[in-house]
Amino acid sequence: MAAPLSDGDRRKQISVRGIAGLGDVAEVRKSFNRHLHFTLVKDRNVATPRDYYFALAHTVRDHLVGRWIRTQQHYYERDPKRIYYLSLEFYMGRTLQNTMVNLGLQNACDEAIYQLGLDLEELEEIEEDAGLGNGGLGRLAACFLDSMATLGLAAYGYGIRYEFGIFNQKIVDGWQVEEADDWLRYGNPWEKARPEYMLPVHFYGRVEHTPEGVKWIDTQVVLAMPYDTPVPGYKNNTVNTMRLWSAKAPNDFNLQEFNMGDYIEAVLDRNLAENISRVLYPNDNFFEGKELRLKQEYFVVAATLQDIIRRFKSSKFGCRDPVRTCFETFPDKVAIQLNDTHPALSIPELMRILVDVEKVDWDKAWEITKRTCAYTNHTVLPEALERWPVSMFEKLLPRHLEIIYALNQMHLDRVAALYPGDIDRLRRMSVIEEGDCKRINMAHLCVIGSHAVNGVARIHSDIVKNSVFKDFYELEPEKFQNKTNGITPRRWLLLCNPGLADVIAERIGEGFITDLSQLKKLLEFIDNETFIRDVAKVKQENKLKFAAYLEGQYKVKINPMSMFDVQVKRIHEYKRQLLNCLHAITLYNRIRCNPSKSFVPRTIMIGGKAAPGYHMAKMIIKLITSVGEVINNDPYVGDKLKVIFLENYRVSLAEKVIPAADLSQQISTAGTEASGTGNMKFMVNGALTIGTMDGANVEMAEEAGEENLFIFGMRVEDVEALDRKGYNAREYYDSLPELRQAIDQISSGFFSPRDPGCFKDVVNMLMYHDRFKVFADYEAYIKCQGQVDQLFMDPREWTRKVIRNIACSGKFSSDRTITEYAREIWGVEPSATAIPPPNLPRN
Repeated sequence: MAAPLSDGDRRKQISVRGIAGLGDVAEVRKSFNRHLHFTLVKDRNVATPRDYYFALAHTVRDHLVGRWIRTQQHYYERDPKRIYYLSLEFYMGRTLQNTMVNLGLQNACDEAIYQLGLDLEELEEIEEDAGLGNGGLGRLAACFLDSMATLGLAAYGYGIRYEFGIFNQKIVDGWQVEEADDWLRYGNPWEKARPEYMLPVHFYGRVEHTPEGVKWIDTQVVLAMPYDTPVPGYKNNTVNTMRLWSAKAPNDFNLQEFNMGDYIEAVLDRNLAENISRVLYPNDNFFEGKELRLKQEYFVVAATLQDIIRRFKSSKFGCRDPVRTCFETFPDKVAIQLNDTHPALSIPELMRILVDVEKVDWDKAWEITKRTCAYTNHTVLPEALERWPVSMFEKLLPRHLEIIYALNQMHLDRVAALYPGDIDRLRRMSVIEEGDCKRINMAHLCVIGSHAVNGVARIHSDIVKNSVFKDFYELEPEKFQNKTNGITPRRWLLLCNPGLADVIAERIGEGFITDLSQLKKLLEFIDNETFIRDVAKVKQENKLKFAAYLEGQYKVKINPMSMFDVQVKRIHEYKRQLLNCLHAITLYNRIRCNPSKSFVPRTIMIGGKAAPGYHMAKMIIKLITSVGEVINNDPYVGDKLKVIFLENYRVSLAEKVIPAADLSQQISTAGTEASGTGNMKFMVNGALTIGTMDGANVEMAEEAGEENLFIFGMRVEDVEALDRKGYNAREYYDSLPELRQAIDQISSGFFSPRDPGCFKDVVNMLMYHDRFKVFADYEAYIKCQGQVDQLFMDPREWTRKVIRNIACSGKFSSDRTITEYAREIWGVEPSATAIPPPNLPRN
């Protein structure tokens, strides 16, 4: 087989990466040398690879600055409606390559760096991931920022600049060990601190009702310092802003009455205030009711709303009509999208500002608030819903508690008028949950305080309407919408899989990069032998490259001719990594039983982080690594089967493994995965999906044809029926010999000979309290995996299915998702016209 092209060689032949003009190359070289000298204060004798990375980053950033300034100027002059995407997570990954791609600079930089005797790919690997998110929700926010800029929307991402992002995962003796992610240690070349826009945020204190209105007094103040990161659209000269807040203690912090005379102690106590933006809570789909987390949620909301209102007031048309109060036009100029309930405090905070500060009438303020805010629900798991103790609010945010009580009273009065005597409905629909510990249901607050509520895939939005918020849907059906998630094709095709992007562009041109529905044109080539061969060749090159990476990083040797069977996502019981694990054990037992039989060789790769406090998820990792240890060292198995745990799964690792995957595992219990977005990334990158009818898998099967995915297992109706009947794991254990063998091996210590009881908790959970019904889908799953093997033995038919999947993946672009949000929730129209570049005069 021919050696794979290096990315460098491939970029030379690539159309979609921008032509490297000689002038551009010389300019990049000159700028690089200037930054090495003046910014980094180094010469080539003492510069390290990291210095070279920073010199290049600053060079590329220089190309953003003019466009960034001009974009913001353009918005100031046109005064469009602004979109504010509020999220406690933005899982951005690396920025260098994405910026080069979106500015069309990649080839110029590649050539310039090559001429300087350096390797671009090596420099790209030095950049730290900005890991300011846990998984799907945070990565979705990052894809949305890319799409909003590419669609020319005047959009801003607002969040927290965590000093420590999602932990780095180390595997030690098969167990997950967490390490702090000190991603800012060497500095971040992409951010610009904006101390001139620093804002105060208040906590604690008490409320005074005076004739002049309500006052929140005696508060503790923390300052919010904004850091701006540019967000470039794809080749349209638009550069939007992501503004992340960092907590700073005020200079008089603790030096007034509190710490009389103990100056040193007072200065040391500044840390307490600044801890607010210290670290990202590492929970995915789980609510942990800690006071520091509530402080983070209010911190981002309070700083952001002040900023939004400042920008609204200073805009040319903020107060166009002197007849009405100024805020009348607020919802026509401002849209606030709440990414889950984490920024739900936007609703009472906007009410507080309008009523207490701006003296707007209560009913008018409520109308403005509802017309401005919209809420995206991300999960139906009850343990993920935010339910804050009233006692915590009382202490931390006393005025907001009063406002929430008043809003709830208004809401319940309305419900009572419509459903007289239905006390149970009032209890179900209240924002305040009564009980031993009174709690505030943040999802209910979001629903009553928003004009639009959406789920993130059709099946999820149906569940939201028919079960989670059924009562609210009956009350206001027009509020509820679906917005199926998407992914940005810039990062998830062009950047991570240039070989595939090029093969596609050769056939259908480059329009698909900003209009992914054009991939449909590939259906014409489904029987084209050259195209089939090209697609298969790109996949094989990606597999060789990933195999080499694994060998270099983790010293594991894998067979690049094997099927790369991949499940990468957060470790959670509902995602059923255990089902995957049981399949691996079953395959192993079949090989052991019949070593001479020919098997389709597989490399099963499982990756993902477990929340540090989630015992079962950590046990699942230990089980996977233990099973791998036995299988990978069994001489009978050889190259037929390998089980690899991918350590420290993150955005930059996803960009490597996804293009190399043959099979994508999306096997959550039907009705539990709201959407999933990894599923879409695998689809567009030419992997086939084995999955349940859950989340966006349903729509993927609809787009590509169910026969072009490997769909198995219970549907939502089957799960509900089984719940009514009562799920009994023992029945499956007794009637399925291969399942029983696998469970007995786990139980007896076959995979943990030095600690035979190691997995008793896992077995006990599976046998007696498995909410996610792993055994119920085992038989169908194993059978379906047999169909996967059958098709893999026919490479031509496999690749034809791959092409059909790629061709039908166009719906899953975040450009489509954002266009729907813009038209149906925010009331703005995306624009295809590029802003003139900085070197041309403005319109």
